[in-house]
Amino acid sequence: MRIVFIGAVEFSRSALNRLIEIQADLVGVCTLQESSVNADHSDLSIICESSGIPWIYSPDINSEETLQWVSGKRPDVIFCFGWSRLLREKLLKLAPLGVVGFHPAALPANRGRHPIIWALVLGLKETASTFFFMDEGADRGDILSQERVEIEDEDNATTLYEKVTLSALSQIQAFVPRLASGSFSRVAQDHLHANTWRKRERADGQIDWRMSAHSIHNLVRALTKPYVGAHFLYQDREFKVWDTKLVMDVPQNIEPGKIIEVDDNGPVVRCGELGIRLLKTEPLFRPALGEYL
Repeated sequence: MRIVFIGAVEFSRSALNRLIEIQADLVGVCTLQESSVNADHSDLSIICESSGIPWIYSPDINSEETLQWVSGKRPDVIFCFGWSRLLREKLLKLAPLGVVGFHPAALPANRGRHPIIWALVLGLKETASTFFFMDEGADRGDILSQERVEIEDEDNATTLYEKVTLSALSQIQAFVPRLASGSFSRVAQDHLHANTWRKRERADGQIDWRMSAHSIHNLVRALTKPYVGAHFLYQDREFKVWDTKLVMDVPQNIEPGKIIEVDDNGPVVRCGELGIRLLKTEPLFRPALGEYL
């Protein structure tokens, strides 16, 4: 089964390496040299060079140049794992088996942008690793493989990304032989149970101390590495927050945004509800006791 692979993030790198390990017939890779939209961008050309896999940079995945290149590889199936641009009809119909995409959420629920981030921001207890046959809609196609992934209280973007990736790599190893033999199944999504998460903007990552401490903690763990980090402004300077801890015992007659404790473990800020300790900031944030943010 001849496979063309499309991807340009860290998950793409892991998936491509797994396909190489199981000796899948990779006949071409489309990737990006750089990306302004993916904090976890990964250029796959180095892997391709070392493994003898033909590759191209595809800044416009739907361009005639890319279509001709992919068509020339005569793929039986196209894998699109980690790509932020929609694929159009010509590319979707180029391979006999179609295009298999990936979405780290429990489709048909939670389609759309930034699924790992939103799952953590919203405090969800479960997500999923889903492979599906792509159509011109976003995350709407028939499901090929789906596995549930538990989200624990101590998880953040780093650990959840790793959990989803481990599940996905196991799924890839299982479904590639089924695709090759024609023994796979397709499960149609129930669109009545679907919702779509919107694209996050920079302002969504700014901490408002009037938020509850739980909400701020979830925001920080959602945006920690490999993502851009939650942030706040103090004296016209931006501080990134990479790690926090909830503080339950705080005075009730203190306004949100006040520094109520300062020690070597990091300052404690009174929030709209409860308090939060800033364990790791960039640059290092060391305010005076009683200051307001």
